[in-house]
Amino acid sequence: MTRPAFSRRSMLAALSAGGLAAAGGGLIRAIPAQAAIPGPTSYAETWDSVGQHLAAAEWFQDAKFGVYYHWGVFSVPAFANEWYPRNMYIAGSGENNHHRNTYGDPSTWPHHNFINGANDRSGRFVQFAPRLRSAGGNFDPDEWAQLFVDAGARFAGPVAEHHDGFSMWNSSVNEWNSVARGPRLDLLRLHTNAIRARGLKVLVAMHHAFNFTGFYQWAPQQSDASLRKLYGQLGTTASQQLWYDKLKEVIDQAQPDIIWQDFDLPRVSEAHRLRFLAYYYNRAVAWDKEVVATYKDGLERGGAVFDYERGGPADLRTPYWLTDDSISSSSWCYTVGIGYYSLPQMLHSLIDRVSKNGNMVLNIAPMADGTIPSGQRTILLGIGDYLRRFGESIYATRAWSVYGEGPTRMGGGSFVAPAVGTPQDVRFTRSKDGRILYATILGWPGGSVNITTLSSNRINLSSLAGVQLLGSTAGTYVNLPNRSQDTSGLRITMSSSNAPFSASAYVVKLTFNGSIPALGGGPTIPSAAGVYVNTGFQTGTGLPVGNYPAAQLQSAGIGLRTISSVRVTAGHRVVGYADDNFTGTSWTFTADNADLRNTGNNDAIASLRVGFNPATYQRITNVTNGLAVDSGGTVASGSTLKQWSPDSSTNLQWQIVDLGTGYHRIVNRTNGMVVDGFGQTTSGAPAQQALWNGGSNQQWLITDQGNRRYRIANRTTGLALDGGGQVASGSIVKQWPPDGSTNLLWTITAV
Repeated sequence: MTRPAFSRRSMLAALSAGGLAAAGGGLIRAIPAQAAIPGPTSYAETWDSVGQHLAAAEWFQDAKFGVYYHWGVFSVPAFANEWYPRNMYIAGSGENNHHRNTYGDPSTWPHHNFINGANDRSGRFVQFAPRLRSAGGNFDPDEWAQLFVDAGARFAGPVAEHHDGFSMWNSSVNEWNSVARGPRLDLLRLHTNAIRARGLKVLVAMHHAFNFTGFYQWAPQQSDASLRKLYGQLGTTASQQLWYDKLKEVIDQAQPDIIWQDFDLPRVSEAHRLRFLAYYYNRAVAWDKEVVATYKDGLERGGAVFDYERGGPADLRTPYWLTDDSISSSSWCYTVGIGYYSLPQMLHSLIDRVSKNGNMVLNIAPMADGTIPSGQRTILLGIGDYLRRFGESIYATRAWSVYGEGPTRMGGGSFVAPAVGTPQDVRFTRSKDGRILYATILGWPGGSVNITTLSSNRINLSSLAGVQLLGSTAGTYVNLPNRSQDTSGLRITMSSSNAPFSASAYVVKLTFNGSIPALGGGPTIPSAAGVYVNTGFQTGTGLPVGNYPAAQLQSAGIGLRTISSVRVTAGHRVVGYADDNFTGTSWTFTADNADLRNTGNNDAIASLRVGFNPATYQRITNVTNGLAVDSGGTVASGSTLKQWSPDSSTNLQWQIVDLGTGYHRIVNRTNGMVVDGFGQTTSGAPAQQALWNGGSNQQWLITDQGNRRYRIANRTTGLALDGGGQVASGSIVKQWPPDGSTNLLWTITAV
């Protein structure tokens, strides 16, 4: 298909490029037609090329809520969790004991019996083989899809392959698939057809990187070549090729709108990761649609969306992000006796995440036969009921200058349990045109509510045209004319002391004549830098460390060449470029600049890089234990890095130098040596230091994981620097595969 220079995606970009600028008053710029950001017509297998992909498509930012599901072979034992295929081989584990008692010793009753089918110890035939309802079974993909619609989801889809290596589609590269064995059904096609038929976008989740990088580490070595494929024992080269080949099949067969991937991608070669992204994005060009790739690690530079597992940031985060959470705290798949989070926990978490510039995809856990338990249906339908009534404050909204206020802390990283808010907690969203501000109260506040963020010393409300309470049914409103503003906030008299209707949260709609006025002080986003479309830091967004071509700035809500002021956090540097993809005239900022007209580059920046100032020394401190990375002083090359209580010693001070490739060298102030992974691939191996030689062992990818907490991962191995938990001063710095632990997170602050 021939694609014009300015594609449909480009025209949409042009129309929406100035969206955030409209939110805060001041000069509102219309983006001229010639300023449209052309979507690439093809992608090469390089980070610079795939990084031009618009990570968070407009439809994705509008969608807010999705559903996916862990359903597969691991659903059959229905014991412990979805890691049963791994843990059943760990002698003495609960899964191992259960397996011995229920099925037999794993050496004679292996995991693949759940696929091929076998009798358990009681003589009962056991197999993952759900049957369609039309064939007399309990599985109805159309019923599932309708439930997702009724839940208010705007995208949905299956885990197409988990760590266990079983493909839920008609695979020609993996004989362990749902058409050749077990169900004898193309489950991926059944799911995607049903979901698309109801107007939802399709998500496909792939967890298969861990299949060959550790999931089956306790399973016995297989002599059969086919079983080695299932158990991830093919060897690195063949396994990595299979990782790519499976993704290619999923792309071609399902044409997914979102490909979600689990952790351990740094253990896959850069070449294969780039090959995947380029193939997916090029196929999307051919399909002429916007697609989204997500990641937990390994795709930081690939035009993809970062995903928090069971969590989210404590504050606003840019660029746009995603969290995957589960309806249960105990397991992602169905287990006997599974418990569930409450509806308020799930809803308040969704509202909080949307207010912080994110989406949520919620996992459910169907039973092996295709039944979705009633407890899960109840929660989904409760979410759907709320979104049907109050969805205008969620769907197609954008984050405001601040996310909210109140005593309840939500988010703060991965693996943070959902919390229930209080009537003192308020979360903000705004309409895309910037004329309506929604204040969602996480409980009925009684006769009145005082919104402290809207105090007279922070915002001028003279253009406020009306205040309404969203009614109990969609499109109905209750006027709230009695209000007053002073330095303590905006006090609104509610419709009654008692809640007029039952809801998990209540929405106040503030409509303005024109744009929502700017909030004093600008966005309070704890980021490395801030860019603003007004002079004086009025309206804009915070940006973590990273590279931002024009498409990524647009995704963050900053239109092409609209930046008029810049804030730079101590120890950081912002380099702006006149043209896209970091070309043309450049300007460097190491401090705040309230008016770029003074330097002749107002409204001139088309792309920019946010990084660490190489002229500044930094302290790198572990989030878990508060200890700082310590060189030990003047030591021999190859010495192990330690951790030490922060002090003024230059042993604890590091220069972070961007190599121009997205990777950094980290240089100690005392001895001039750099942090070196030494090619270690073993979990727990020490990090060391050596003289700079330019090798990839000495290059580190530093990625913001939210709230200016960083993961520092080695270019050669993908292992991340690890503090090791609550350890004593003088303990070594280790290396570990990236996961959600705060042991692998570091703060970086100028000294």
